[in-house]
Amino acid sequence: MNSVLSPQDLRRLRARRQLLSDGGRLDSAADIVRRLCAMQSQEWPSAQLAFHSRSADLRQADVLHAREGERAFVLTWSLRGTLHLVAAEDLRWQLALCGPGAIRATKRRYEQLGLTEALRERALEEIEDILGREGALKRAQLAKALGERAVPVAGQAIHHLLRFAALRGLICLGPAVDGDLTYVLLDDWLPPSRADSSEVEPLRTFARRYLAAYGPATPADFKRWSGLSQAQVKAAWAAVRAECEPVALPESEALMLEGAAASPEPARDGPTVRLLPRYDNYLLGYVNRSFMVADEFAKRLHPGGGLIRACVIIDGAAQANWKLEKRRAGIRIVVEPFAALDPATLPALEAQVQSLGRFLNTGADLQL
Repeated sequence: MNSVLSPQDLRRLRARRQLLSDGGRLDSAADIVRRLCAMQSQEWPSAQLAFHSRSADLRQADVLHAREGERAFVLTWSLRGTLHLVAAEDLRWQLALCGPGAIRATKRRYEQLGLTEALRERALEEIEDILGREGALKRAQLAKALGERAVPVAGQAIHHLLRFAALRGLICLGPAVDGDLTYVLLDDWLPPSRADSSEVEPLRTFARRYLAAYGPATPADFKRWSGLSQAQVKAAWAAVRAECEPVALPESEALMLEGAAASPEPARDGPTVRLLPRYDNYLLGYVNRSFMVADEFAKRLHPGGGLIRACVIIDGAAQANWKLEKRRAGIRIVVEPFAALDPATLPALEAQVQSLGRFLNTGADLQL
C-alpha cells in the first residue's frame, strides 16, 4: 500500500470525483446525476444549486427541464430513506437495495404513529387508486383524498405514508404546480421500459458507482452514504475490490478505482472555488470530514441536529459559510469566512458569484 495520503491530496482526489475541480465538470444535468450515482435533494432548491457547482454552462432551467421534461432523473426517497435525485435507469435497482432497510429502520416511528403494516398496505392501494384517477396531486390534496377514505393523515402520518409508498416504488415527486411539488405514480412518470432491469450484480454496481463519485472511501463511508446493512456493504466491497487499489488514510484503509488518480489536472491560474449548497453530496459522503474542514470550524459546517450548512470550498477545503439573499435587482451572496481569506482567492470567489447569477438568470453581487 502507498504511504498515507495527506489531507491536501485526499481533498484533491475526492473533489475531482465529485466534479468540483476545474477539470472535472460536466455540461449535462443528467450526466451529473449519473456520475454522482444519487444526488442529495431533501431541499430541492438547494439540490438545484449543486448542479451549478459541477458545471460551467448549465442553467437552472436546464436542470428543471431534465427532471420534468426529459425525466432523465427522478426525485424520490431512496438512499438512507431520504430524498435524492436518481438517474431513471438506476432508480428501481437502487430502491430494491435501499428501500427495505429504510422501511425497517422506520418501524418504531410507524408504531408510534399507529401505522400498522396492514394499514400501510391499504394506504398503498388507496394512493394507487387516487393518483391513477386524479393524476398529479399536491401533498395537501392527496392527504385530503386519503383522509376521506379513512386513512390517518394527521401530523407526521402523511409524510411517512408517502415516504413508505416511494420506498416501495409506487410513487415519486412529479411536476411543480404553482411552486409546489406534486406526487405521481412512478410507473406513470417513469414507465418500466425507461428503467434498466438488467443489473445482475447490483451491489457490485452500487459500490463501483459510489467509488467513482467519492473515492478514495472506506466501507464505513459507503455504509453511511447508502444506508445499506453491514452484510450488504461487506458483500459489495468484496465484489468490487478486484477493480480497485488500496489507499492508506490516517484512520483506515480505503479503496479507489484503478486509474482514478492517473490523469493530470489542467493547469490553473489560481485556487478553485465552489459555492456548495446546504446538504451537498461532498459534505455528506464520508464518516470522517476532517480532511475538508479544520476541527475548530467543524461546527460551522455541521452544527448538529442533522443540519449541513452551505459552504465555500477552496481547493476542496471548507473555508466559509454563505447564504443567498434575494433582492429587487437580483441576488446577493453573503460570505462569512471562518478565518481571513487569502486575497488571492477573491477573484475566483467573485467569478463564482457571477456564475451563480447566470445559472439563476439574474444579477448577483458578493458581500464579504
